[in-house]
Amino acid sequence: MRPLFAAAIVLATLLAMPVAPSPAHAGPALLFDPADGAVLYSEDVDNQWYPASLTKIMTAYLTFEAVKSGKLQPDQKITISANAALQQPSKLGLPAGSTITVDQAIKCLIIKSANDVAIALSEAVAGSEGEFVALMNATAKRLGMTRTTFVNPNGLPAPEQMTTARDLAKLARAVITEYPQYGPYWAMADARIGKIKLATHNGLLKSFEGADGMKTGFICDSGFNVVASATRDGHRLMAVVLGEPSSEERNVKATSLLEHGFQQYGWKMLFSSGSLDTLPVASDAQGVTSVRTAVTSWGCNPQRKPAARKAKAKGKKPPANGASGQKASAGPASPNVAKAPAAATGSLPDRAAAASGTSAGFASGAAHPASPAVGASFAP
Repeated sequence: MRPLFAAAIVLATLLAMPVAPSPAHAGPALLFDPADGAVLYSEDVDNQWYPASLTKIMTAYLTFEAVKSGKLQPDQKITISANAALQQPSKLGLPAGSTITVDQAIKCLIIKSANDVAIALSEAVAGSEGEFVALMNATAKRLGMTRTTFVNPNGLPAPEQMTTARDLAKLARAVITEYPQYGPYWAMADARIGKIKLATHNGLLKSFEGADGMKTGFICDSGFNVVASATRDGHRLMAVVLGEPSSEERNVKATSLLEHGFQQYGWKMLFSSGSLDTLPVASDAQGVTSVRTAVTSWGCNPQRKPAARKAKAKGKKPPANGASGQKASAGPASPNVAKAPAAATGSLPDRAAAASGTSAGFASGAAHPASPAVGASFAP
């Protein structure tokens, strides 16, 4: 027993050891077990962030509640109002007055991340977008999302709309534990609504073993966000990654968190030091700000063109996987993390050798940036 005890102490020490910081600032990151809320890794989880289309997780949750209560039926038709039709992309694009079923609308919301459908659902659930937003905030309070404020149902740019990695984890956990019957929706990579083909923005569904959800989000000021879920050997883990500068780096970091979690699951659970509810709130948690200048999307930051566009301009063959040139595989690479804060649980090994290469940094400037141009930053 003594050798086993000694080995356990050594491993616990290694798991808790700080890691040399990376030169780039990393956005919030969280790895947790949704079964009991145990936190396996955390970084800046109480820093506020623009949720972008991760907002739609709440919109879906409230739609599920409305179906459960009988207020809506899956085959019931809802109308695309003028307000819904005017929403900016990403959108389904149906004209005002068109109708789709609730079931179709949920698929459009989750797979396509359709901003117009999010408004249509909000109006069907609560009567108006404003009433739905009030319901979103009341529900966030009930779920213990203490640093979250919603002002719209779709995540389009709004200075006051903010959340945290911890709050998103609480929401995601509520969705999958209270409404497991909707699990297949979150795992769908594509679907058809009439002649319209929907395709997911969640690359992990096609590249990571066991991936089964959940949602991506992106606007210029938030960077690339994801709440990712995967199940292996009956164990489900979920990761929240916020503020990555490209979709490729978002995928790599989420992949690294999940892969490391599955590889170290037993030890991580043994030495887990908190849960979503009990992990201490960081005393230096920051307010919301913008990472626009770190984002590689041309529409957000013309000075940081994606590698593919740069290569094309020079007449060269672009990297196979976009800006980072890295494959978002299911390999064991650890995410690139800027620092190991006091609240971190379970340090990840060899962060400096992370496949993502860089992480998003905060842009200088106002905390409430101007909304970006239409078409430049609204893809989720």
